Amino acid sequence: MSRVVFEKLIALFDAGRARYRVMAHAPVRTSEEAAAVRGTVLSQGAKAMTCRVKLSAAQRVYVLAVLPADQQLDFVKLAAAISGKKASLATPEEAQALTDCEMGAVPPVSFHPELLLIADPGIASQHSEISFNAGLRERSIIVATEDYLRIVAPRLETIVRDGTVSP
Repeated sequence: MSRVVFEKLIALFDAGRARYRVMAHAPVRTSEEAAAVRGTVLSQGAKAMTCRVKLSAAQRVYVLAVLPADQQLDFVKLAAAISGKKASLATPEEAQALTDCEMGAVPPVSFHPELLLIADPGIASQHSEISFNAGLRERSIIVATEDYLRIVAPRLETIVRDGTVSP
């Protein structure tokens, strides 16, 4: 759906001299399907979730929360990470407007000035490479974790649920 986002990712990683590769594959809908077609383990996937965090009655912030694909997002921890009161998923319309991607194709990179990028430290510590859908359900990028962190520079905060692993 978003060839523009795909092209922005390639330009970003090329400019940063990242070690990465692009994979073309059948369209995938879940993290499990993506890991299977990529030949990676589930925890290597970088799941990106578009969220909104209420700061006050009149103010909210949008956050792209990035976590290992085998983990679940803790909305309380996400809100606390930015001194918010409550966090929830953004609506599909909000997510589309902020990411220019359909749900399931959102990469762990924010190209929108109003979309704060927060990643769980588990992304940085588990694998030498991370993988993710690259704006399209039928394209993935596998990039060296240290290059992702250096180029994208997400804010690292613990945002996963304690002791939970998605089935």
